[in-house]
Amino acid sequence: MAFERIPELVSFSLLIKDLYRRIIPVSFPSDSVGLVTPQKFQFEQPLHLECGRILPRFDLMVETYGTLNADKSNAILICHALSGHHHAAGYHHEDDKKAGWWDSCIGPGKAIDTNHFFIVSLNNIGGCNGSTGPTSPNPENENRPYGPDFPLVTVRDWVKTQAMLSDVLGIEVWFAIIGGSLGGMQALQWSLDYADRLKKCVIIASAPKLSAQNIAFNEVARQSILSDPDFHHGRYLENDSYPKRGLILARMVGHITYLSEEAMKQKFGRDLKSGKFMYGFDVEFQVESYLRYQGEQFSRNFDANTYLIMTKALDYFDPSREYEHSLNKAMGQPKCKFLVVSFTTDWRFSPSRSQEIVDALIDNHKPVSYLDIDAEQGHDSFLFPIPLYVKTLRAFLGGEQQLQATSQEQH
Repeated sequence: MAFERIPELVSFSLLIKDLYRRIIPVSFPSDSVGLVTPQKFQFEQPLHLECGRILPRFDLMVETYGTLNADKSNAILICHALSGHHHAAGYHHEDDKKAGWWDSCIGPGKAIDTNHFFIVSLNNIGGCNGSTGPTSPNPENENRPYGPDFPLVTVRDWVKTQAMLSDVLGIEVWFAIIGGSLGGMQALQWSLDYADRLKKCVIIASAPKLSAQNIAFNEVARQSILSDPDFHHGRYLENDSYPKRGLILARMVGHITYLSEEAMKQKFGRDLKSGKFMYGFDVEFQVESYLRYQGEQFSRNFDANTYLIMTKALDYFDPSREYEHSLNKAMGQPKCKFLVVSFTTDWRFSPSRSQEIVDALIDNHKPVSYLDIDAEQGHDSFLFPIPLYVKTLRAFLGGEQQLQATSQEQH
């Protein structure tokens, strides 16, 4: 009899919770964009990709923050990195414990100020957060998941779809296009392919192309997934399976490269989980526990085929290919102003890689500001609200007025 009353008790509990919310509304921080609702934009026209294949149609999942002004001159596009998505700021529901991935920089009064700008953030095709990707139904195969049949896409393909989204939104010229890591590569590609459609370009913790070492890291991550017996040649969904172990290993390898040695030393050192050696192969050091946790969490929220596609897009990126393999010749094309930011402890995309972009822009007499920020978080530094970083970003976007506002806040 007690079990029969469980549904009634659950319903009563939910009712009390709902009444509590109505009486005492959930409040978000004053500098948060608050609750946000993603929008799905559907494109029914075929998309011709660099690899030679055609997507018959595609969807883009998008979030926007702030208000687009009358002449549509205050729009900023946010381009995400490898594991990013459209949810860059705010909360999807009142119970959300975690805000969007760049909430530290997007919101009222923040570096990318929604009081002044209309922010657009999207999930790229090939992703696994609502935009068309490997988990989406394939209209050419009885609407089964694309899986490994989803075509390899490039940074240029992403930028092409972003330009199509711009047309739908009626935004002819972006006030700024901003991206960190792989997102910075998209911002750079925009400045080349659509030079007349952006006024400012912000490239953060990025590179003009991957080094052999970076390609090697990506290959190890891919092989971790491809060699997992549960991968089933990419058709794991059809086999009611999932290459969890491979995805965990891939994330662990990647995560090591995102952190600096100093950050790992300060956070973990050689601390033992139980305080003593266990003389076995289970988790003993705190850093092992951390990496396994990160891999486990990632494997629950990301698609393996998407990971393969994203790392390949990174490997293929090299805008100089179109310009006789000369970055100098490529950087003669942009017409916008640039801000390039690197971080001292980033060894995945070291400051010297950002400086290659800066040097090529200077050689072409292009307006560029460059800042190498002393930060201990490694490649992931671009996700943190480091004071000088925030101040510089705000100043570049808003000019003197925004810079003064930042200075007043820090005093």
